Amino acid sequence: MYEIRNYHPSDLTALYRICLKTGNSGKDATDLHSDPEIIGHFYAAPYAVFEPELSFIAAIDNAPYGYIIGTKDSTAFRDKCEEEWFPVLRERYKMPAAEDTSHDAKIIRLIHAGLIVKDEVKDYPAHLHIDILPELQGQGIGRKLMDTFIAKLKELNVPAMHLEVGKSNLNAIQFYEKMGFHIIHEYEQSIAFGMKFED
Repeated sequence: MYEIRNYHPSDLTALYRICLKTGNSGKDATDLHSDPEIIGHFYAAPYAVFEPELSFIAAIDNAPYGYIIGTKDSTAFRDKCEEEWFPVLRERYKMPAAEDTSHDAKIIRLIHAGLIVKDEVKDYPAHLHIDILPELQGQGIGRKLMDTFIAKLKELNVPAMHLEVGKSNLNAIQFYEKMGFHIIHEYEQSIAFGMKFED
């Protein structure tokens, strides 16, 4: 039986693992990355470190099998990462050569670029990432994680949230549409979805 609980700092290693195991459009990305931590450095860890109150865990016997993480203010979170998260990673991971098309290189370029808050989502200040291992998929847990996250945002008086998903991740797109998200903008390879909360 699973439970949804608040994040604890001891979960951080598991967040890295889950991020890697779901990092290929929801599928296992282990074989794509020579550095197993690289994807979590960008997509998972800073959220749990800087905004633990918005980090929730789906657990079996208290062990994490999924998470929802995010920020209530994407611009402030970007600034915090620029001050306290990305500088040390940019020292550790030098910018790769232009001809390097590896998956690690793609993430390293994201780290060097930093978080970009696109104009299209400025009216949706919060954003999130949700990942669940196969053992807990298809059981309605994604919806319960999302409901928990939304309830916390409303408690914090956040007016709206967004997320971005690759066009190849059809299961996730279907899930977000069922949750009531609407399309904010379509990019070449991804879609920005948004949700505004009632007053």
